[in-house]
Amino acid sequence: MTPSDYSNLSATDIVALVKSGKVTAVDMTKAALTAAEKLEPEIHAFATLAPESALAEAAAVDARIATGEGPGPLAGVPVGIKDLVMTKGMRTTFGSALYADFIPEDDDIVVERLRAAGAVILGKTNAAEFGFGAHGCNRLFPVTRNPWDLARTPGGSSAGSGAALAAGVVPLAIGSDGGGSIRIPAAFCGLAGIKASMGRVPVWPGCRDETLPGVSGWESIEHIGPMARNVTDMALMLSVLAGPDPRDRWSLPAGDVDYNAAVATPLMPGLRVTYWPRWRDQPIDPRVEAIVTEAVERFAEVYGLELAVSGPPEIDLEEAFQRIIALETDLTGMRRIAAGREAELTPAVQGFLKTSLPLEAATDAITVRKAFANAMARVMAGTDLILTPTLPLLPFAADRTGPEEIAGVPVGPDAWCPFTSPFNLTGQPAASVPCGYVDGRWPVGLQIVGPHLGDGIVISAAAAFERLFQPQMKMAPVHV
Repeated sequence: MTPSDYSNLSATDIVALVKSGKVTAVDMTKAALTAAEKLEPEIHAFATLAPESALAEAAAVDARIATGEGPGPLAGVPVGIKDLVMTKGMRTTFGSALYADFIPEDDDIVVERLRAAGAVILGKTNAAEFGFGAHGCNRLFPVTRNPWDLARTPGGSSAGSGAALAAGVVPLAIGSDGGGSIRIPAAFCGLAGIKASMGRVPVWPGCRDETLPGVSGWESIEHIGPMARNVTDMALMLSVLAGPDPRDRWSLPAGDVDYNAAVATPLMPGLRVTYWPRWRDQPIDPRVEAIVTEAVERFAEVYGLELAVSGPPEIDLEEAFQRIIALETDLTGMRRIAAGREAELTPAVQGFLKTSLPLEAATDAITVRKAFANAMARVMAGTDLILTPTLPLLPFAADRTGPEEIAGVPVGPDAWCPFTSPFNLTGQPAASVPCGYVDGRWPVGLQIVGPHLGDGIVISAAAAFERLFQPQMKMAPVHV
């Protein structure tokens, strides 16, 4: 199994090969490690690689197959785990010098489930410090770069997961999404990624762990979920991750969605889809808008969908979103552990430590969130899906934390990704899938949003869209 042979395999392909005995899980893992070794000097996708434990996990999968034991639905698939997600016995830094040598005593639930499913944990992928930013910059590790253009960012905060996937180092990766951190790198890197309905994928200890200042927080908006190079693999991974767990009080009962079957479920003609080409008065690169609009129109025409074009509710969300992050972060604990070490933190986290949130501002943010959630409930009563550009721009410079302008219009540090965070406030399922390229060089993403608990229709739509545009999909220029 050469690295180039390996990089062309999907997770579904790998499972079939390993289960059949044609290739061993150890061979797959060696190929993945070789690919990582080759590309890390260019993309810096990993904060920590774990070759010894990965090979041991792969050998255990092969041993189960040899004894006739079921190896699991992800048998032998190398997986990258975002460095904000805890891995027992494996360094987890959260992208921060404050946790540079932290070794968790517990796996996050999603990691438990991946191991039980036969996946092989290749290592930890780089992320923005504590997830504060949609980029791949922190002060512990080299800047993560986009395999489509090494001068540009892969997005974030699941930056390393996006880069490792696009470069063919892993076929599956875990991302976390508190405001778009799965969907943003999926769009910039030409990938499929989904933030399922709040509660579909349980989160623990992660942002629930009050003993880890700076890490705990974002409880009502944080999601963990799959990133992949195609929708079939995305759904396969979600089928492993989803389902209730008593340690997460937000988790939902299972059984109402067959994620794998949803991939093959045809879209019914007459399905109502609403396209939002812009987020109110926020600027958008006209090249991005043109590609997404053309893709949406073709999607609706080919599948006989009922297409309407409109815009989001007239509610200002940016300030409320930032205040809710502040409300759900242990600022007192973060200030305590950062005392005297502030210079080691990124500017975004340094600024956050200075946050002061009066009671009235906090209650105003909660009220705005309620208003938007209610408005979206009314919107979804009249449509089956919302379609938007995932992002309004192309990837910016890799060493920056955001663009200065979009289409000649100055933008603030968080105003450049307006389409993603609103659906963290509502908890609705939202996926990003590739829908084309600007100049053949930079991928553009389409966001597909469903009603709360409408994960099945989102996956069905994503798969149908992918089938339509699959002939033009391609690997990043920098790949194994």
